[in-house]
Amino acid sequence: MTIRVLIVDDSATMRAILAACLSAEPDIQVVGAAGNAAEGRELMKVHNPDVVTLDIEMPGMNGLDFLEKIMTLRPTPVIIVSGSTQQGAETTARALTLGAIDCYAKADLDAALRTGARTKLGDMIRQAAQVQFNRGGASAPAPVAARTNNAIRAHRPDLIAIGSSTGGVEALQTVLANFPADCPPTVIVQHVNPRFAPAIAKTLDISSPATVMLAEPDMPLKPGHCYLAPGDDRHLTVGGTAGKYYARLRPGNPVSGHLPSVDMLFGSVAQTVGARAVGALLTGMGSDGARGLLAMSQAGAATIAQDEATCTVFGMPRAAISLGAAGVIAPIGEIATYALGKAA
Repeated sequence: MTIRVLIVDDSATMRAILAACLSAEPDIQVVGAAGNAAEGRELMKVHNPDVVTLDIEMPGMNGLDFLEKIMTLRPTPVIIVSGSTQQGAETTARALTLGAIDCYAKADLDAALRTGARTKLGDMIRQAAQVQFNRGGASAPAPVAARTNNAIRAHRPDLIAIGSSTGGVEALQTVLANFPADCPPTVIVQHVNPRFAPAIAKTLDISSPATVMLAEPDMPLKPGHCYLAPGDDRHLTVGGTAGKYYARLRPGNPVSGHLPSVDMLFGSVAQTVGARAVGALLTGMGSDGARGLLAMSQAGAATIAQDEATCTVFGMPRAAISLGAAGVIAPIGEIATYALGKAA
């Protein structure tokens, strides 16, 4: 299957570079290149692309406004191709909360071109092309009521662990917006380019009553705080004892194809916190987190998987459900309630 891609970027040079890189991929066809949002909208009508790459720092209608129109009028998987300056990273983080599938840093493209290395953009586009949006004009499926496979305890957990990937920033915003300011310590692995992780933490912090920040080595885990993995070459795990948990950031090899890995985080929580923890696995491609959620369940922790109707990609939750790891299957809007032990 050939994936049809539309490039939207105000730089003619960048359009040419992106077109050349993507055209070298045997299964990707660049069907058009637009210099602004207006041109992009017209080319979308003509070519009906499978995926759009979008620069959000453009004159006229900016990329955020264009993204909102795409997601409202013609839902299409969008990959943000952005500068990794502070302003560019912050805008990219906001785009991810609006429904963009993933983000790619122009600095990484420059580095790949200098070294002759293969870019990761092609793989991102392949993953994005698997996302299916409702294009028929009908409303999206209504979220199903939570389905419980085993009872979840009605008490406040000592610690909450969350894993997410494709579409996860938008999902995390929904979950954390429903956390109280004094929530249990919460640790999060979201698969994301490390260049954008600080801006994503800042964006989530703005919308959450709790404090959202990047995890640091050996940082004590405190109530009212949510700790996001930096996304670099270190796994985020949890160490310590009851009441004295701390974040561990250690270099390592990919686990379940990822570094940091949700499986590594969940496995450490199963071992360190056990039945006093809650694990939640949100939208994402692949199966990272499924085995870790099973380990948490076997350790007596309450476990939650996001339901298919509200996932951007049902891969990770589906894998966990198939292993019998999910005690509760819930729509994204209900996950905070279950995680906080209020829905038993």
